Amino acid sequence: MQLLGSITALATPFTAAGDIDFPAWDRLLHAQLEAGTQAVVVAGSTGEAAALFDEEYDQLLRRAVEVCRDKVPVLAGTGQSNTAKTIRFNKRVAALGAEAALVVTPAYVRPTQNGLLAHFRAVADDGGLPVLLYNVPGRTGCDMLPETVAQLAEHDNIIGIKEARADAERMQALLPLKRKGFAVLSGDDPTAVRSMLAGADGVVSVASNVVPRSFRKLADWARAGQAAQAQSLNDQLAELYHFLGVESNPIPVKALLTLAGVGHGLRLPLQPLSSTYAEQAQRLFAFIQQLEDSGRTTAA
Repeated sequence: MQLLGSITALATPFTAAGDIDFPAWDRLLHAQLEAGTQAVVVAGSTGEAAALFDEEYDQLLRRAVEVCRDKVPVLAGTGQSNTAKTIRFNKRVAALGAEAALVVTPAYVRPTQNGLLAHFRAVADDGGLPVLLYNVPGRTGCDMLPETVAQLAEHDNIIGIKEARADAERMQALLPLKRKGFAVLSGDDPTAVRSMLAGADGVVSVASNVVPRSFRKLADWARAGQAAQAQSLNDQLAELYHFLGVESNPIPVKALLTLAGVGHGLRLPLQPLSSTYAEQAQRLFAFIQQLEDSGRTTAA
């Protein structure tokens, strides 16, 4: 499997009563496929995986596999703070049809670099799925260093890394590891164009939940080295990037999805977007609708 381009870390829509909104989930999946998204991640941190019960997780993943089969790869977020639990989780999602696992560095327990090597090698050996590494120290309290990634990249069943650190130096240290069978992906929307222009294979995006067509164009242009076009579109999305960080992810993106009729809110301890940002959300929603519609017209 070679992951590339615009990959969406999907939000999980809920009903007003707090249950999973499966009709909205179907609409979100189909909208991503129609817009040209090149892979999807089910139940990552943006998908509120920690708030999902096992049966809900399984239903979400099963439906995503049904909708996306033979169209785009479906990855499942499986990373736990314990290696044996992660392996068991990977086997479970493999049986449900996931094509790869997005495995975040173990949160809170703060393993050493040697501990990370042992963890990811064990998951890749015994979990039954290709593994996409995920480094997001701002959430986990654990930073997987490039020299550790370099050793893991040699494993046949580790297919790439989603790197969410925004500093250019980190991406530059990872790009030499890129090869067929090992993708280097940005996990940070605001710096994704810079990373792809420098050689990154693509982006695992939060923003593409609401601007999937624009993000496909952005990824295509940046990966092709068309810097002027990519940067121009990226500049148009700058306010969206900022908005998506005004409160913890996925609060802002789910506010925009709610305006689009996809889901109603989050699960505690997360709460809906503060009223302070309601006007900005409405304005941004009108803008991104126009941007996405213009992209549809251009594509037609």
